[in-house]
Parts: sequence; structure tokens; C-alpha cells
Amino acid sequence: MTTLVPIPLDLFDRLREVGLDVDQILRRAKLPRSRFSVPRPQGTTAEFFALWHAVEEVSGGDPDLGIRIGVAALPDDENVVSLVAMHSRTLGDGLHQLARYKRLVCPERISIDAKNGEARMRFDWLLATERPPPILSDIIFAGIVNLARRGTEKSLQPLRLELNRRRGNETVLEDHFCCELRFDAPHDMLVFDATALALPMVHRNAQLHAVLGLGLELAIGHSDHVRTLVDDVRMALTETIVGDRPSIGTIAKSLGMSARTLQRRLGELGTTYQELLDDVRRRTAKRLLTDTALGIGEVAFLLGFEEVNSFMRAFQGWEGTTPAKWRTRSAARARGSRKRALLDPIDVE
Repeated sequence: MTTLVPIPLDLFDRLREVGLDVDQILRRAKLPRSRFSVPRPQGTTAEFFALWHAVEEVSGGDPDLGIRIGVAALPDDENVVSLVAMHSRTLGDGLHQLARYKRLVCPERISIDAKNGEARMRFDWLLATERPPPILSDIIFAGIVNLARRGTEKSLQPLRLELNRRRGNETVLEDHFCCELRFDAPHDMLVFDATALALPMVHRNAQLHAVLGLGLELAIGHSDHVRTLVDDVRMALTETIVGDRPSIGTIAKSLGMSARTLQRRLGELGTTYQELLDDVRRRTAKRLLTDTALGIGEVAFLLGFEEVNSFMRAFQGWEGTTPAKWRTRSAARARGSRKRALLDPIDVE
């Protein structure tokens, strides 16, 4: 898994086309222009999020900007990953390959779960300490739907969008996606009817797909070699923690080993399963308290606590205060940060 996010240079052209001042955006994000003098600029997840927060601020909260950017071109239009998806046999094959190879491009994980007549695409930024900016989620959702529509030449509509953010911007989202919206969700998720996965990709080029896929598989092999077991356990916990307290046996099985082997190998790396579980729970709790309007009891349930009091005690141990007080202080800090950003005259060259 790469730890950096590519920042395509043509993004700035798109922003200028919609009337935004790129220099002002970079100043807001505290990103020097010199960072973009290389052929393929990259940034950390935090820097990438800061860039999109700055776009939101400079645009004045333009409600449909993310959707317009997302449908302007295929996501990562110049990227091999999107080309492989477009030249797959079916939409399902394309989406699964997009999910498989995405981690080669940036530290974002896409997982697809097909059951009960639904195909659920979940999006997680693995190195994020906050939820993605709403405009970025809108771009990703719109880009995936655009890929599906262009690849199948069908007017596909999702069944549902699940949004890890507070309610807002409903009319624009409903007008574009024409589907059910669920806010305050644990994760960003795009849900299609499962039957759509069987639709053929009409522009398929099998030879091109084979050549590009071979290179990506070689890259995946290298990525898997350098990733650590701790990374794998954190990822597995993040995927399974919602509404459950995953046992070490469950996580070990998902990683193809026994619970005893997992315990031993984690010990060799200087940590334990419980320490990793607590850390994932702590990070997830802070994100949900900050970015959603979920009640304390709902957050406790999503983290797999059987009782709210158990969650309260755990959170007190992590942060030295109650979840409610932490949420109030976090909201006050965020308001203060936004106010300082509006007044900050910083000039980054």
C-alpha cells in the first residue's frame, strides 16, 4: 500500500475552469506551489484532505462542485487502474479490480460486499485521522457512477448512498444520484443493485486488459511483501468492527492463520491484539463523535461495546474525559480553526 496520494496537475485546470483561484486554495491548504513543480506531485492523506477543505472554503461551499468535478472525467482518467476497470468483462469485474488495485494508487481501501440483492462499495482512507472532506466523497461517488454509466452505456442509478457526515446538501445529491440518502453512517458507502454487476462493459479490449493487469498484479505482489502484519490487523479490524467486537479468532481466520500464531507474531512485533483493537476503537470513536450526529449509545454499539457504560469507561481511559465533553470541545476547536483559517493571511510561495 502506498502512503502518498497523487495530486494530478490537471486538477488545477479543472478548478480554474469552475472559476476558483488556485493560488488562494494552496495558501489556505498551506501547500507551497513548489510542491507541484515535479511531473507527478504527491501528498500525505492529511495534505490531500487539507487541499479539498481549502477548495470547499474558497468555493463558498458550492453544493454541486464535487459532483461536477466527479463527472467531468473518469476517476484517475490517466491512471492504469481505471483503464483496467473500463476494459473488464463486466461492471462487477471492473469494480472489483478497481477495488483491488486502488491501494497501489493511494492509501484508500475500497471493499465490495454483495449480498441480499445489493452490491455495497465501502470507502476507507487508511491513514486518515478525520473523515474525508464532503466534496471529496462527492467526487468519488460521482466518479464511480460515471465510470459505471460510461462503461455499460446504461443510465445506472445507485440504490443508496451512505454518508459518513452530518445531514446536508440533500437536494443536490438527490437530483444527481436519484437514490436514497443515509447520513451519519459509520462509513462512506455506495450501493448498487447486485444485478448491475453482470452488465457487460461495452468498450472491453481483452488484450489491453491482460497487459495492464499483469503489471498491476506484479505491483500488488511487491506491495503485499512490504506491508506489515500490524497493517493487516488494523485493516481487518476497521472492516469488521461495526456493530461487533471481532474476536482474535475471527481476525486470524481472515488473515489465513490461527489465533495462536497471530498472537505470537504480534508479540514479536511488540504489540498485542487487544492494543490494536483498543487503538482502532479509539480512533473510530473520535471520528464518529466529530463527524456525525450519532448519539453516544449509537457510537458505543458501532464499536462493539455491549453496554454504553463500558464505552464511557474505555473512552475516559483513552482521553481523560467523557465522550460528550470531548465532542463539545472538539466542535469548539473546529470552529476556532475555521475562524483562524478565514483570517490567516499566510502567503505560501
